[in-house]
Amino acid sequence: MGIWKVNMTLRLNEEFRREFDAWAEKERRKSCSMASELLLWSFDQLKVAGSLTRLLNFQLGKPKEQKK
Repeated sequence: MGIWKVNMTLRLNEEFRREFDAWAEKERRKSCSMASELLLWSFDQLKVAGSLTRLLNFQLGKPKEQKK
């Protein structure tokens, strides 16, 4: 199977790009490496959720505590 190199073009606003690059630097990764890892992880999450709508509606973190 192997690994294929694929060129992708994304349109990002400047603020997002700066913030993304800063996170990549903080993680000691190149932006393209971090983007690749996030893409692979997010696709795995999408497969588990079953649809993009269900994935986007899922809230991260602990569920809200119910009032007693």
